[in-house]
Amino acid sequence: MIETSVEAAARDRTEVIRQAIKWTVYSLLLLNWTYYMFDDWRVAQHTVLPGAPLTDWMQAFATTLDELAWFTLLFLFEAETYWLSDDAMTRLKRALFVLLRIACYGFLAHTVYAYVMNFVELRDATLIAASGVCELADQGISFLRNLEYTDITSANCATLSAGGPLYQIEGPHVITDAAGLSEATFLGVVDIEDALVWLAVVVIIELVVIMQERGISEGPAISIANLLTMALYAVLICNALYWAWKGHWVYAWDELLWIGGFAAIEMNLSEWRDEMSEEAVRA
Repeated sequence: MIETSVEAAARDRTEVIRQAIKWTVYSLLLLNWTYYMFDDWRVAQHTVLPGAPLTDWMQAFATTLDELAWFTLLFLFEAETYWLSDDAMTRLKRALFVLLRIACYGFLAHTVYAYVMNFVELRDATLIAASGVCELADQGISFLRNLEYTDITSANCATLSAGGPLYQIEGPHVITDAAGLSEATFLGVVDIEDALVWLAVVVIIELVVIMQERGISEGPAISIANLLTMALYAVLICNALYWAWKGHWVYAWDELLWIGGFAAIEMNLSEWRDEMSEEAVRA
């Protein structure tokens, strides 16, 4: 069927709007990455001791490195599924893409490792012999509550904890109470789960790209991949809602933006499948 000029114009307008939304999401993600760099630096002032090894700094900046790796993967998927045609993917470009992917997955694996180490540190928290938070005031010690680090001073110490035993976590300069420890532990579990779910999402996208590069645009495998991706996105939305409930609006916003970013890749893949189907009909 021949496409009319009106249909072509409508299709072009839709594409312009789609691209504008996509690049707005990408730009907002870049802005969020800048925020996370400063946030990691802020937290590192409480958790990384002077003279600490590079591994401690990498663990402290796990979120910054994680976001950088995700940006690179997003760029690679955008290039493969929208910018570059099959003919443009030379052997050299494919090799470069593979190397970049390996580096990205290395950083993402480090993120999971860092989250697990944070969880282990919380599980190994040490009960300290202190009658209350005020006993530790003005000693350069921080109190952790809901991912917020507060320097303990004689002016605020009475407001930081409801009482009960105190625990040393994340090195000698950070403490919390039983409620704070339980809260931090659960938040740590959510971090690990979230990182693993995102890895599952990107693995499925990788498999779909491989299938479509081999000419597979429909069938049970594609359908199952789409259903699994939707289920994983539902889990990620639940994570965003949990962070919003805890008052971490930036984390929730960032999660939703990344879902939007990878939804754009899903749209690219869908358009790619449509083009494959149209080519098959013409053939």
